[in-house]
Amino acid sequence: MFKDQEIPFKGEIGKTVDVSTPWWPEEETTDKQNPNIVYIVLDDLGFSQLGCYGSDISTPHMDELAKNGLRYTNFHTSAMCSPTRASLLTGRNPHSTGVSFVTELDSGFPNCRGKVRKDTAMLSEVLLEEGYNTFAVGKWHLAPAKEQTQIGPFDGWPLGRGFEQFYGYLRGATDQFHPDLVEGNRRVSQPKSPEEGYHLTEDLTDKAIDYIRLQKSEAPQKPFFCYLSYAAPHAPHQAPKEFIEKYKGKYDKGWDVAREEWFLRQKELGIIPVDAKLPERNPDVKAWDTLHEDEKRLYARMQEVFAGFLEHTDHHIGRFIQCLKDLRQLDNTLIVLLSDNGACGMGGEGGMVNTWTPSYNAVPETFESKLARIDELGGPNANSHYPSGWAQVGNTPLKWYKTYTHAGGIRCPLIIHYPEKIKDNGAIRTQYHFVTDIMPTVLELINTEMPEVYKGVPQKPVYGTSLLYTLADGEEPTRKKVQHYEIAGNRAIWKDGWKAVARHVENTSFDEDQWELYDANNDFSEFNDLAKLYPGKLKELIEDWWSEAEKYDIFPLDGRTLGQRLKLIAKRGKQIDGPVERVFYAAPAIHNGLQAPDLRNRSFQIEAKIERTSTDDDGVIAAHGDQSGGYTFFVKNNHLYFYYNFSNVEEFVVKSEQELPTGALTVCFTFDKTGEEEGVGKMFVNHEQIGEGKILHASALGFSRALFYIGQNERNPISPLYTAPFPFKGQLDQVIYTVDGYKEDIEAGVLQELMTE
Repeated sequence: MFKDQEIPFKGEIGKTVDVSTPWWPEEETTDKQNPNIVYIVLDDLGFSQLGCYGSDISTPHMDELAKNGLRYTNFHTSAMCSPTRASLLTGRNPHSTGVSFVTELDSGFPNCRGKVRKDTAMLSEVLLEEGYNTFAVGKWHLAPAKEQTQIGPFDGWPLGRGFEQFYGYLRGATDQFHPDLVEGNRRVSQPKSPEEGYHLTEDLTDKAIDYIRLQKSEAPQKPFFCYLSYAAPHAPHQAPKEFIEKYKGKYDKGWDVAREEWFLRQKELGIIPVDAKLPERNPDVKAWDTLHEDEKRLYARMQEVFAGFLEHTDHHIGRFIQCLKDLRQLDNTLIVLLSDNGACGMGGEGGMVNTWTPSYNAVPETFESKLARIDELGGPNANSHYPSGWAQVGNTPLKWYKTYTHAGGIRCPLIIHYPEKIKDNGAIRTQYHFVTDIMPTVLELINTEMPEVYKGVPQKPVYGTSLLYTLADGEEPTRKKVQHYEIAGNRAIWKDGWKAVARHVENTSFDEDQWELYDANNDFSEFNDLAKLYPGKLKELIEDWWSEAEKYDIFPLDGRTLGQRLKLIAKRGKQIDGPVERVFYAAPAIHNGLQAPDLRNRSFQIEAKIERTSTDDDGVIAAHGDQSGGYTFFVKNNHLYFYYNFSNVEEFVVKSEQELPTGALTVCFTFDKTGEEEGVGKMFVNHEQIGEGKILHASALGFSRALFYIGQNERNPISPLYTAPFPFKGQLDQVIYTVDGYKEDIEAGVLQELMTE
């Protein structure tokens, strides 16, 4: 590395070059031959969903990594994506990084700012100083929503945290066929359409391969750190049809039978002890045999889609691994493959065809509406999530799901592949470890330490315990002594083989939580609650939890509902007296959906000054959403349209009754709320009314996690009346939104994001 700014010039400087002596600093060299580091992070993958962890889903490439590496069966995460990723990349407990929940929520306290603190430097920043090239590809979800704009600030984006290259998306979830893509510090268009074969997983894999090939071409002597964080298999569950069809009929047997089969296979593989017990179904899961035939048909198809989605992901991981083989880098690369939390039960009892439904629709999906769209599942028009019954199977044999501190939320697959250190290929490791332990493992491997000061900021110590010792020795007892957990009020602590855990009920005192006690060394599935048998041990662990909480920045605990917390945030400094105006200027930019005006259940006006020199000057003026839902204001065939797609359940169209003239025009759409959830939309040109229509479901109008556009609808077309991107061909300078009682609705933005996380 060169650090010219830190080294004084040792030549001589005269008035001209012929009387001066040049000098060049020597490039820093090291005798260390450090390995490449690769993190492959899967999203919402349950403990049992890989083939090598017991499922019947085909994952041969990840299974091959396990066959030639190690599988860990006692590895734990933070039960939710952002906190886990903050800990993975910093080696600190999530509350201490400022990311105790998803990054869209800033609670007003240091432990929940939604942004990784500067005193907890990331592995990428340390490795950059150690001479590594660094790339991040895929999901980030470590920058606050308010900072995901085109103008930043960017210090929480990957390029602001030690990564030299970034290609992926910033938020917690995105559409696999029409993602919200970012490259570097700007939003970009996807390279091709779904009709041309586009899928995000393939695109991310292509980009990671490109980065590595380029790096090994131009700096073959340098190691690299590749953080490859897939969107899969997080909802929406979407994959090419040929992968989904492989599983047709496979899950007609239902989730109870599948869970039993996976449980037995886990014992055969040695993933769980032969004496492990399978707990009863989670309380929110019905017995499969009690469902009617149409329910079985729909829910089985949702699992077929998930299985195809996961196999498709495995296929592209195989391509990535093949790249390392082709470049002769596989043996010199530490590969760490893990999930960020357990399988997600947020699909609820009946699953979803549109994952936006619980977060912004006034009228939820009905079973009939979902069944009618069964053939869309897995494709670009559906935004689906399987029922919690299949998430329970995905966590076999563990209880509960993502966001819970029971094992189903925090116990996750971990595969480590590193031929240099691993000699008993295919072995299983049972030592207890937590996600904070990955970073110190890497630091120990390359014989370096976290600096005490990084870029002038004194650093918190790395809290994790290196698990490098487990690569060589499967018999050595765990070196981990204690680990605490807290997520959304749910709490747990593991210490010396015992675990205490409590599921918190919102708006109740934490003193009322019912703690459970498990002998974690001998009760893999947390089957036998020993709280009544050993009250003294439980009391000791609860006291230890409070002590750890004090030490690692967990306070204050927040037992309010999510909605209550968000309302308080939304009220902070917001004025809602009278109409509020926002102006958007036409520019070649794609806006984060949370930057769009929140029009839900409010009267509003959209006005634009346009100039049409020809009757062919059609196109989109403003649009927010995609094929799953949203609105678009556009000109087509000389008519002005406002089209509202209500979750692909209903559509509302207001069309001008007469053709638009050419020339300079002021076009306007107004929505006057006439009742709860409804109102009248009106069209105007040069202040003369030219159309009118009724619009229902107003609480979903104008809010979507999808992108917001001015002058075009680049990605997934909101209306079937045009083909994307349908740019406005005339002149469009600005679009003015006026919202009656509008405020910057932080609550709406965060709630929508959290409900789909």
